[in-house]
Amino acid sequence: MPLQRRLPKRGFVSLNAGRHVEVRLSDLEKLPVDDVDLLTLMQAGVISATALSAKVILSGKLTRKLTLKGIGATKGAKAAIEAVGGSVVEIAAAA
Repeated sequence: MPLQRRLPKRGFVSLNAGRHVEVRLSDLEKLPVDDVDLLTLMQAGVISATALSAKVILSGKLTRKLTLKGIGATKGAKAAIEAVGGSVVEIAAAA
């Protein structure tokens, strides 16, 4: 019998699963700081320590001014953040 038929099937596990996470606006509302970056989200327990990047999605309401640094945001989330006086600072990726 050929080797590939003798060995058990293991399936596929993505190495990137859970490395890129989504953060809701309602999660940002609960944070006690005004400047939010990836390290702040990790320390607050919003994202896991193994996350490489985060993206803010429009889910929930934001009532206070925030500054996002190095975190992506959808169009709707960016508009909601800027509507309350906050800003989104994009950091260019190294080439």
